[in-house]
Amino acid sequence: MAQQDLLTRTFVQLADSLVDEFDIIDLLTMLADRCVELLDVTAAGILLADGDGKLRVMAASSEAVRLLELFQLQNDEGPCLEAHSGGKPVVVGDLADASKRWPRFAPEAVSAGFRSVYAIPLRLRSSTIGALNLFRAKPEVLPEDDVVVARAMADVASIAILQDQSLRESQVLAGQLQHALDSRVTIEQAKGMLAERGQVPMEEAFRRLRIYARNNNHQLTAVAFAVVNGDLQLDQISAPPAGHAGKRRGN
Repeated sequence: MAQQDLLTRTFVQLADSLVDEFDIIDLLTMLADRCVELLDVTAAGILLADGDGKLRVMAASSEAVRLLELFQLQNDEGPCLEAHSGGKPVVVGDLADASKRWPRFAPEAVSAGFRSVYAIPLRLRSSTIGALNLFRAKPEVLPEDDVVVARAMADVASIAILQDQSLRESQVLAGQLQHALDSRVTIEQAKGMLAERGQVPMEEAFRRLRIYARNNNHQLTAVAFAVVNGDLQLDQISAPPAGHAGKRRGN
């Protein structure tokens, strides 16, 4: 029942973004985290295309998968790129057997502890704006029930990003996504500053930024800009209570 309640809350949060202002990065981070909590996957990453059609990492459920997604982009090969360019899901049941397909990415993924992947394009009708990567530690394809839920969440997230009619005009859409991509850079800077000051891992620094933003009713990007610009002191972002973010299902 707990899983069903979490699934319901997830779709409510995604639906809320259709009728109110929302932070794209925070929305996609929530989506990546919920994929790990709700589905039989080890990690999730989300990439969006900028105005020039180049994919950028926008959200990741862990630092390990964020680095793997960056490796994928730097080497210009991998499931997310294929899902985005082809507009169709990319499924690999065992990455250990995919070295011919992705000679650089596949060994790196296996080395990082991932053995299978399911990449879903983020699209609405003819618009493909990115992809959702779901990684598993075991060499098995994703169960069909999980596939249905993952595709539904990806579809709602895509609709949320493309909801405003004016965003369907390429110039405006590019500007909106470019702003989010630029904001991601600032968030990484703020994470690094907080991690160094508090001597904590990058994942913990990001968690503290998100919790501070939510507790103070601020957008994540606004908090990150304030940290980088020196308008918000790092000491103000204290460690949240233990267990605040809840527990994830193990894989």
